[in-house]
Amino acid sequence: MLNDRKLLIAISGGIDSVVLAHLCQNLNLNFSLAHCNFNLRAEESDKDEAFVMEMAEDFDVEVFVQNFDTETYATEHKRSIQMAARELRYDWFKELAEQLNFDYILTAHHADDNLETFLINFTRGTGLNGLTGIPMINDNVVRPLLPFSRIQIEAFAKAHQITWREDASNASRKYLRNKLRHEIVPILKEINPQLLDSFQNTLSHLNDTQLIVEERLLDFKKRAIISEDDLGITYKISEFKAVKNPKAYLFELFKNYGFTEWNDVVDLLDAQSGKLVKSNSHRLIKHREFLILTELKDFEESETSLLMSKNDNEVETPFGNMCFKEVETISETSKHIIYVDKDLLKFPLELRLWKEGDTFQPLGMSGKKKISKYLKDEKASLVKKENTWVLTSEDKVIWVVGKRADERFKVKTNTKVILKVII
Repeated sequence: MLNDRKLLIAISGGIDSVVLAHLCQNLNLNFSLAHCNFNLRAEESDKDEAFVMEMAEDFDVEVFVQNFDTETYATEHKRSIQMAARELRYDWFKELAEQLNFDYILTAHHADDNLETFLINFTRGTGLNGLTGIPMINDNVVRPLLPFSRIQIEAFAKAHQITWREDASNASRKYLRNKLRHEIVPILKEINPQLLDSFQNTLSHLNDTQLIVEERLLDFKKRAIISEDDLGITYKISEFKAVKNPKAYLFELFKNYGFTEWNDVVDLLDAQSGKLVKSNSHRLIKHREFLILTELKDFEESETSLLMSKNDNEVETPFGNMCFKEVETISETSKHIIYVDKDLLKFPLELRLWKEGDTFQPLGMSGKKKISKYLKDEKASLVKKENTWVLTSEDKVIWVVGKRADERFKVKTNTKVILKVII
């Protein structure tokens, strides 16, 4: 699989990645090295970098080095140091692979790493996904050493007189992974000397089960999802109520969106319309007989408005282009097209999100109506309400965009200039 591919090896200077690089060199594979200096261990970090540079020279391969201010990144993004380092390195690896056309990124994760990751997820609480281990292949990231143990890798390194850099932080009990590595895993291996083999069998069974679950979920989503667009994904509540364990389906469908209060999510199935549950990034909203999943909006951005002058023929908007064209007669009509008397307009026109207190005179009606009441009568969901725009002239509503035009600006028999407005 890797013989005729262009490879990028993630190398720290530690034994695992150094052994991986030596194996690729012995196999005459086409590879380059990528080293991250996270600047977390003072001069030791610089010595790791120098070691990798020297190794690249010995192998006569290209090497890429990136320095990161990991602590600043962790603070700004509210991440642990380990999570910050992980995000920084994978983002950089993928950027390198994309820019320089590497087919695969190789990392040196091994069987013991897999067990430790399993235990970390297990102790923190997780679903089936968190118990299926590190994937051997994930998109363009490949982990060739995953079947091998730390002991096997060390034996190979010593047998071939390979030198590497020791990271003193690996011995620290400060991080959960190290506590598990040095305190828990040795006890488990004492109980079962064949622990890694048994664990590999367990992972195999769990991954088989995961495939069954994914197949069942795919079928469920085909039945439950009724629409999917820029505003969100809409699910039929009746489909959740038709299964034996709605909570399990809710968890599997929405676990990747940051939700944690699963009892509150389940309660949405029987809640009043308009109730919602938030995560840090998304909302799940009950609307009549539906659940709507949508991203959380930055409401400061919602204050954006666009001004349109008399000479504008086309304006880019958040929901598409709005075009203005003078025409002789009224032809086709739809919710995306209105016709107005241009002489009744006061430019510049403003396009903005509707706000409380906005009123308009719906086309064909004699009296005014609050837009909030209009949207309620239209049974618009919270998401639709939040994304309703109005086109105005001196703050008078010309059009509740995509829904209803205003009677006051309609074309009449004495209209001289007809303006066609199209989304």
